[in-house]
Amino acid sequence: MELRERIENRLRDKLAAERVEIVDESHLHVGHEGARGGGGHLRAVIVSDRFAGQSAVERQRMVYGVLADEMKAEIHALSMQTLTPDEWNQQD
Repeated sequence: MELRERIENRLRDKLAAERVEIVDESHLHVGHEGARGGGGHLRAVIVSDRFAGQSAVERQRMVYGVLADEMKAEIHALSMQTLTPDEWNQQD
């Protein structure tokens, strides 16, 4: 199973996320110091009821907690948008 698929599965499982979109942007960072060939630059959209009542920082901590093992070795950078289902549905 590739990294993107594994991350999606973990986030869906651990955060009961109803929507997870992972985009691998590693090709945009080839040669970036510390990224071994540009690997591990990801952008994520995660929609979960578990984010309700949490600040943006608390939401990010939740995601980083779920992906702790991957953050140590396989993910160099992760940008994320964390939303509740209501917030997702209110977007333009």
